[in-house]
Amino acid sequence: MTNNILGLIPARYGSTRFPGKPLADIGGKTMIQRVYEQTKKELKYVYVATDDRRIEAAVKAFGGQVVMTSVDHQSGTDRCAEALEKVQKLENKTFHAVLNIQGDEPFISPEQIALVAGCFENEETQLATLVKPISVSEDLFNANKPKVVVSADKMALYFSRSPIPYLRSEPEDQWVNKHKYFNHIGLYGYRTDVLKEITQLPLARLELAESLEQLRWLENGYKIRVEETNQQAIAIDTPEDLEKLLKSGLIS
Repeated sequence: MTNNILGLIPARYGSTRFPGKPLADIGGKTMIQRVYEQTKKELKYVYVATDDRRIEAAVKAFGGQVVMTSVDHQSGTDRCAEALEKVQKLENKTFHAVLNIQGDEPFISPEQIALVAGCFENEETQLATLVKPISVSEDLFNANKPKVVVSADKMALYFSRSPIPYLRSEPEDQWVNKHKYFNHIGLYGYRTDVLKEITQLPLARLELAESLEQLRWLENGYKIRVEETNQQAIAIDTPEDLEKLLKSGLIS
């Protein structure tokens, strides 16, 4: 099935907190190269989708596949939809599903990619993503770490920046010990026909409230399958994050 799955890595040069982030040097390789190489360990077809010629040139320099996309996209999902059309023409191939790989996680786990890809072995899967159990209260109450409520059959019921569910009879410092909470891991999979559909949807009330695009899909009746992982990828959001990584000893 992985031969029918396309891995796309959306990459923008312009970033408010870290301009040029995809080209940041990490132990002699650019960030985008490290993400690409990790993804290729699991998927046969992988492309970077960018709007910047500098990123395009860098990907070609290390032998990667890349397509240019519009500068006007509001999200990585929108960029993936355009890139899918271009890659299918380049490869003369139709893909069953697309995986949207975060371009700022240089050590993303191939096992996590495999978990999301595996969801599409079921032809009925529309969308897929990952969740990670929360073990500390700091993560539960951190609004920058979205939480997910999951059904018994492993479907996402809701995403929120607030800790949900609310444990009415327990003090907040005990919530994480009394209920299994999940953080969202931002690795998405889309069945190709569904990807085309969701990028045509208008902004929805829940999305506007929480600033989480996946709520647009849920509000419009789409189903998001989730798989559980205990691995936490290292995301680089700022130059300070990169400095910490370089000092951590993780890079050989």
